Amino acid sequence: MTEPSGETAPEAPEPTADAPEEAAPDATPGAAADAPGPGASDGPAGDGPAGDDEATDGEAGDAGEDDTEAEADAAGTDAADGEAPEAGAAATPDAPDVSEAQAELAAQRELQARIAARKAEKDGTVASGGKLSGTAADLLAAVRAMEGGATSGDAFFEAPEPAPRRAAPDAAPAMTVRPPVPAQTSAAPAPATTAAVREVLAKGGAPEALAGQVAAALGEGAAAALGEDPWQLLAVPGVRPEQADGFARALLGAACGPGDPRRTVALTVWLLERAAAQGHTALEIQAVRAGLAEHAVPDPDEAVETAVSEAAVLVFQEEETPEEEPDADGEEAPDASERAAAEEPASPVLLGLDRYALAEESLADGLARLVRTATAQSWEGPELVQAAGAHGLVLHTGGEASRAEPVALAAAARERGLRALVAVHGDAGRRATGAAPEDVVTVAGLLSGTAGPGRDEEGALALDLLAVLDAPQLDVETAAALVESLPDGCRLVLSGDPEVLGAPGPGRVFADALAARVCPRIASRLPDPGPLGELVSGIGVGELNQVAAPGKEVVIVPVRDAGEAVHRTVQLVADSVPRAIGVPADQTQVITVGHGGSAGTRALNAALKQRLNPGPGRFGGYDPGDRVAYAPAPGRTVTGTVLSADAEGLRLRCADDERVVPKERVETTLRHGWALTAHQAAGARWPAVVVVLPGDAAGGLSRPWVYTAFGRAERHLSVVHGVDQALARAVAEGVAPERTTRLRPLLEALLATPEE
Repeated sequence: MTEPSGETAPEAPEPTADAPEEAAPDATPGAAADAPGPGASDGPAGDGPAGDDEATDGEAGDAGEDDTEAEADAAGTDAADGEAPEAGAAATPDAPDVSEAQAELAAQRELQARIAARKAEKDGTVASGGKLSGTAADLLAAVRAMEGGATSGDAFFEAPEPAPRRAAPDAAPAMTVRPPVPAQTSAAPAPATTAAVREVLAKGGAPEALAGQVAAALGEGAAAALGEDPWQLLAVPGVRPEQADGFARALLGAACGPGDPRRTVALTVWLLERAAAQGHTALEIQAVRAGLAEHAVPDPDEAVETAVSEAAVLVFQEEETPEEEPDADGEEAPDASERAAAEEPASPVLLGLDRYALAEESLADGLARLVRTATAQSWEGPELVQAAGAHGLVLHTGGEASRAEPVALAAAARERGLRALVAVHGDAGRRATGAAPEDVVTVAGLLSGTAGPGRDEEGALALDLLAVLDAPQLDVETAAALVESLPDGCRLVLSGDPEVLGAPGPGRVFADALAARVCPRIASRLPDPGPLGELVSGIGVGELNQVAAPGKEVVIVPVRDAGEAVHRTVQLVADSVPRAIGVPADQTQVITVGHGGSAGTRALNAALKQRLNPGPGRFGGYDPGDRVAYAPAPGRTVTGTVLSADAEGLRLRCADDERVVPKERVETTLRHGWALTAHQAAGARWPAVVVVLPGDAAGGLSRPWVYTAFGRAERHLSVVHGVDQALARAVAEGVAPERTTRLRPLLEALLATPEE
């Protein structure tokens, strides 16, 4: 059963196995592949990390994590970690202020609505209906034509060039930070709507506790919609097809079957939503058909056609280069090589949901707009500075040391009188830049208006240059909202390490932009220093090297099983690392593969709380002094410490800020945070890191996972090693699964030069 989001009920710490000796960090440093180990044994039965891990946090899973969808039954199913709270869990009307999370989500919804409105003006609406005539017939013809290679999907989903936008301001007024504007948050479902839904759920034998989530997902007419189409229950996160099937049978009886069009359409959408949780913005049509067949759909081809005709999903195909037609007076027939090229199979047909299609198209349009509207200038300085002066979009790659380069670029731009800003993925990344606090903001704070410059009447940010660090962590919707907010002529620099784990949400924005080759790509020459830099750099090229660590920068602690792994981890954090390395426990971060399993985040956090901050969990499972991981919005994790609780909620100290988590959101957005997953830790660094690799974690390892986890350490890395040779194999061979996206061909079509 998948971990509900932000499970915060107090967990009884499991007794750890006694160890014959202390795991002091004086073990022989070296690569994990050379660590002595008697052979890793699987931990106790339970949810293994590979099956209950980052993918359940609204993040794309690592290798071996394809089956991480929620296994919870319909009773009490919660959203996955990091997802936005349901409308039913919104703040009560008497709340005095709008929280930062609510303001951020509302701002993102406003931007997405504006993007959708612009696309609607360009594309128009798609008619829907059950009968295959008119537009529906055209859509079905599109599917068949594209599968046969006769035409391209763009012929049916072609968008004109974006309308010209305002010119960039000539002057560069001083940047001012405006106070956040209270946002209009989504209202909770009306009591009458929830009551009506509760009646329908009870009639179908589904838990009435789902009424609020169903009403929030389906809107005012939720009860009627659910009564007519019981498979709409799949719109609630965590509900599985077999549960929706049982609910439909209870309501409809013999009137429903596995081929019911309502069922097949809902299943098609559900498959694409599940793929989005794994990082895809679209799926090949054959993969969708195979998924439908696995759920007993009798005719997957017809099911896909019905979903397309109902406009529940969209169909795409990469545009093919048109062949030149012979002149009227006749030309030589194409030679054998040309005929062979013409006979190559057409690019795959893709199916996608409109929200991700709109985001990718808007992002591609926005990046193309920045490229075309930037005025080329000659800037003296390093390679990155020169490229930013001459181009509207620049990609910058490198390790942790390279973060100083875009920060220096922004400083140089400010010296030229430009309004320049640096944005990072999370609060922890701000400290690592070394820049003044007013010059660095988080992407979330910039979009929500709680940080950064003000906006003009069209919603554009008052910026001339924006450098975004941790760019691989941008999902497609966040990136689209960010680019849409930049004015014409603004320069955008996307900087990051392409070897780290990808974005927690759908899309691979940074990787697609790099692959498209439509703008300058500047590779940093700054190496990460010391033994840790040498170790991580080797992992990036597939080598797990033994490194000399005279200052105990890298220590391997072999363990036999998961119980010993938990015991050794607590020992390292509480005793060994503070004594031998000089890093206190509150500056040491534990990273493990997943939330479940006998050495996942739940088990480790329970053991660490018992040792470091024991208490009854009097504030919803938390005590003052507890370290926590707070997910204010999908894909974002903020670490902090519990200060106190009052009528407004739980008060946290996160970096230099104090935040309040409303009491109704504590359960869905908060976890204990002594131990995190690698996805949650991406974009942040700590003085000391303990990476825990129990025997049952081997299936969840990949090279990007190891690279990301090991790279979070600044001074010291301890590896609690119980996977034997699986770690070396993961580094050498464990490439993370590719994500299916459309951004690269969209960028190539918009920005490819004639010679390309």
